[in-house]
Amino acid sequence: MEYLNPDPKILTDLVKTKIHFGKYKGTLLCDLPVYYLEWLKNKGFPPGKLGMLLSSVYEIKINGLSKILTLVKMAHQDGKDITQQ
Repeated sequence: MEYLNPDPKILTDLVKTKIHFGKYKGTLLCDLPVYYLEWLKNKGFPPGKLGMLLSSVYEIKINGLSKILTLVKMAHQDGKDITQQ
């Protein structure tokens, strides 16, 4: 079995970046509901970094790994930089 190491910078971006359009404008990507992420996926994620981040948070949530986002968000709120580990 191959183990993947998630990129700490991407995880940090997921808990710091807010969506800048639509119904959930101003909401952190990590806080978007799955049904909205599914809707965006069906419409087509936007190009570029935002699309990659939305796709990442979608995959994390549908695979039952939301705990990762919770831990990263808590670390960020505590002022810890997980990218320096």
